[in-house]
Amino acid sequence: QKIFKAGDTNQDGQLDFEEFMQYLKDHEKKMKLAFKSLDKNNDGKIEASEVVQSLKILGISISEKQAEKILQSIDADGTMTVDWNEWRDHFMFNPATDIEEIIRYWKHSTVLDIGDSLTVPDEFTEEEKKTGQWWKQLLAGGVAGAVSRTGTAPLDRLKVMMQVHGSKSNKMNIAGGFKQMLKEGGVRSLWRGNGVNVVKIAPETAIKFWAYEQYKKILTKDDGKLGTVERFVSGSLAGATAQTSIYPMEVLKTRLAVGKTGQYSGMFDCAKKILKREGVKAFYKGYIPNILGIIPYAGIDLAVYELLKSTWLEHYASSSANPGVFVLLGCGTISSTCGQLASYPLALIRTRMQAQASVEGAPQLNMVGLFQRIIATEGIRGLYRGIAPNFMKVLPAVSISYVVYEKMKQNLGIA
Repeated sequence: QKIFKAGDTNQDGQLDFEEFMQYLKDHEKKMKLAFKSLDKNNDGKIEASEVVQSLKILGISISEKQAEKILQSIDADGTMTVDWNEWRDHFMFNPATDIEEIIRYWKHSTVLDIGDSLTVPDEFTEEEKKTGQWWKQLLAGGVAGAVSRTGTAPLDRLKVMMQVHGSKSNKMNIAGGFKQMLKEGGVRSLWRGNGVNVVKIAPETAIKFWAYEQYKKILTKDDGKLGTVERFVSGSLAGATAQTSIYPMEVLKTRLAVGKTGQYSGMFDCAKKILKREGVKAFYKGYIPNILGIIPYAGIDLAVYELLKSTWLEHYASSSANPGVFVLLGCGTISSTCGQLASYPLALIRTRMQAQASVEGAPQLNMVGLFQRIIATEGIRGLYRGIAPNFMKVLPAVSISYVVYEKMKQNLGIA
């Protein structure tokens, strides 16, 4: 489809022989440029060390052994190097036109929405920015996130309830929690707070993307290249910037989720009541543990993803370096789950701080005080209350967001 679209220059819906020949000539020129950019020593052959070097420039670290696996899938004569003819034959009918496109399927993608706001920002190539594909991808990701969050909202609300009310004295389990929510507010109450959770996707995604691009420009080295560390720092700072901007919505989501039936008529009513009773400061309760949680989440998410990717390339990439959808989904799901596991105690403390004022008889503690109190009264396990429904929603959330994302891409013409 991509070849057809690129080749049909007169837009008559048909690809005639002249157009096809022209496409091949243009495509060959682009492939030649890609080949030359990889062939660092200009000897007419691409070696494993040159693949390692080129991918490092793009912020992807692989070993020489893994680079050899990639070369094996292109190398036709078994010399462990790739000459121009082998390169051209391999990519002639592959619409990928540059190195970035060839390795793009290994880009750490955040289209897998698991309802968490700590995800690493998406990154786009220069071509995607020029053609405007980036905003279509962000839109598709936003819609996928909204559908996925709505589908798993009951589990998300249960997690918040267990984080706030679950303690040794009040042992709220999954079945008991659902019964309690249904008894108190009926089926509709299972989605309480989901509106804010969906509404905040758009501003957060936009701010995170814009901030990521700005931080990357600041941290880019003199040679114009951006390494893995710089990407991690840019991503973490972008996440912190976006979180700072939309944080009051996080507080609203928590208050609505733990609120009783009839306590708030909606998002704006909740905001008005908090402002009147507690002042502006209340909208930033739990801000510090939330910001601190971004670093372990992003760091572990990226590190585990890189490790899983490397392991797959090392042991399973026999005929191709393309891992396929299920491997990528698996890597993304496991890495983000590990990130969540690492940052969960901070997320729990954030939620408790956000909800403290609305829980009768709860002392108004700061982050350190709350941490000490949980350890003293509930032990280490107390820092992980609500993690079971949190993990239960990962698989359905990932599946829903991926399917909706793919459908949206098709509808927006970027499939």
